[in-house]
Formats: sequence, C-alpha cells, structure tokens
Amino acid sequence: MPKFDQKSGTLPNLVAAIQSERHLRKRRHGSHGNAGYAGTTTAVPDAGAQTPAGPLQWPLTHEYSAAISYNAGEPRRELSSPAVAGTKLERLEDVNMPIEQMAPELEQIIDLNAEIRELGAGYGGANGPAEGPLWWHEGNYLLFSDIHNDRRMKWAEGEGVTVHTEGTNRANGLTRDLQGRLLSAEHDGRRVARLSRYGERVTVIANSFQGRQLNRPNDVIVKSDGSIYFTDPWTFPRVANQWEQTISGVYRVSPDLGTMTLLVADFTLPNGLAFSPDESILYVNDSRRGHIRSFDVLPTGGIALSSDRVFADLRGDRPGVPDGMKVDVEGNVYCGGSGGLWILDSSGKHLGTVVHGQEATTNLCMGGADWKTLFFTTRNTLGSVPIKVAGIPVPTDR
Repeated sequence: MPKFDQKSGTLPNLVAAIQSERHLRKRRHGSHGNAGYAGTTTAVPDAGAQTPAGPLQWPLTHEYSAAISYNAGEPRRELSSPAVAGTKLERLEDVNMPIEQMAPELEQIIDLNAEIRELGAGYGGANGPAEGPLWWHEGNYLLFSDIHNDRRMKWAEGEGVTVHTEGTNRANGLTRDLQGRLLSAEHDGRRVARLSRYGERVTVIANSFQGRQLNRPNDVIVKSDGSIYFTDPWTFPRVANQWEQTISGVYRVSPDLGTMTLLVADFTLPNGLAFSPDESILYVNDSRRGHIRSFDVLPTGGIALSSDRVFADLRGDRPGVPDGMKVDVEGNVYCGGSGGLWILDSSGKHLGTVVHGQEATTNLCMGGADWKTLFFTTRNTLGSVPIKVAGIPVPTDR
C-alpha cells in the first residue's frame, strides 16, 4: 500500500487526484459506493512515461490523476506533472492520505504518518450529511447522525456501523448533559431535545424564542454548570415566513431550563461551537464567512460582545468550510476547513490539516478509551485518526 513520504513530500496518488476521482465516481455511480471503479485500474506511470507538459489543470483527468507531486506542509498550489515510478493502485481507498504539516508543533498532537481510517460510507443525501459524532464512553461505541435518512447510527470496533435509532427528526449535532442524557439539535423538530436515560421520554429544551419558532438548530454543547448552548442558523431552501425568526442566533439555556438567552445575532450561518478547556472562551464558527470567532465568557454564562474577535480564517482554494468543532485538553482547536480537518493551537495558528480526501468535514469528536481517537464525519463517510492529546471528556451516565 503506497504511503505518503514525509521526507520527499511525494505521494504517487495525491489528495487532489483522489478527490477528482471520487467526484467522477459520484457522477457515474452515485454517492453511496465505497469501492473503486469495477474492472478498472488507476495506474501510476512508469518512469519516463509520457505526461502532460506544464501544470495540471483542475479537475484532473483520469489518465493523469496519479502522476503528480506535492510538497508536504505547503498550501495547495499548482500541481506539477513528473512521471512517478511506482505501483498500480487497485482502489483509491488503498492510499494512506497525508497529514499536512504547517508548523512543527503539529508533531506533538498527531503522528505525521498516522493512519486515517474510513469506518463507513453511504450516508447523507439531499436533506443532510453524516453529522454529530459523539463518543459513548461507558458503552465503548460512537453515535452519529445520518440526517438525510432520519436515523442515528452506531459504530463499534469489530462490529462496524449499525442503525441505532430510526426516526430522529433529522437530528444534527449530538452531545450529553451532566447526567449523561443525550441531547440533539433537530432539523425537522426545529428544537433542541433531551432523551431520557432509557429513551422512553423526550424533554424539549428549546423550540422557540420570543414567540417565534426556531430555525433549524444545528449544534449543541453543555457547560460544566449544566447550561446548554446551541446554534440556530436558517438553512431551509426557502424564504422565511413572517412568523419565523429573522436572525441566525447563538443561544444559552440555563441549567434549570427556565431562561433562554440570545447571546449573539450577527452570524450569517452559525454552526459548530466549543468551549476552551477552562470555559473562559466560547468559539463559534460561521460556515458562510469561513472563519471561527471567539468570545470571552462572563461569570453569568453570557458572553462579552466587546471581546468578539476572529480566531481563525479557514478558507482556501480547496473544498471545505468550518462546521463541527472540538477542543482538546491542551486548548488546541479542531475544525473542518479548506482541504480537510484543520488543527489549530489556542492562539489560532494553523498547525496542520488531516487531509482525508473528502469534499468537506461536517463534524468531529474525540473518543476511545483514552479520548485520543479523533472521529470525523464528511458528507457521506465516517472516519478516524489517532491523536496524541486527549479530547475533553463528554459526561457519562450518572
């Protein structure tokens, strides 16, 4: 199996080529298949083979998709076209994708040769992608949302992916409250809901604000005092009715569920959100504007609007926008962005990117026995990669 060579910076079948091939595959065979083209082989040309002159143009053609090179740790630029002596690749999935290094500190967080695993595929669709991964620690399994198919999925090592729950109101983001109960941001229910410990009762956390129905709650987190924070962007493919919300807000619900507060209302599409390890900073990203904003958290649980600043800009010339987001115990921030899953330090410095080869990173979480497995969803797949720093643990059943 060909692997990325960190020293030479070359990969016989590079990320851009794989993305192009997968795009062609979707057009020809639909988006649910996981294998390569039946009866075909993507061949890496032998040394001296004829390749096109000059930089390759996007999208790459199938014939030359494997004959490119790339410098590790550099932003995407023009792709050169040397002949690459090497191997025949029977499946695009048989390539270990690179970890792009932008700063030396990345090696303290992730092994540059870490294996990126695809754990499942065939999720998502027109009504929403795979989303909301959540590690269920006491059960040693992962839950995630298959929004389009209106179901919650379960992954466990040795068992693969199975259906956990049918009929979820097309839930998106998932988390747990301090008692370990499941919280979900429901698209079709247009609410944030809590499922009782054994699933027999649903409690509505929030479904309206100041008499107007919520838009489509997207992601949800819980602070250590029990308060609940969530994003509520307008993502319907239609014009809002006069009785609906006029803003895309970020909200807080008090621990006793008695008070709901609009924290900030000037996002275009608020999406993922997360706290710093000491909960002094709230990060919220905006998928349309392509950046993460940060706010100082007040002792009341509100945020200081005067502290509003752009923490990081995750735009670039490759597919991908900010979406789900998490923070590890050392304060590093993980978020989808251009080209893959970005890893940033607590100052917003881009340390590197997990380039998984899919068009977008929709959400992520940390899990495993030591919270050092980084799980991520894309529009149609579930994947994972090991990391060296633990994520902030999610509450368990109490």
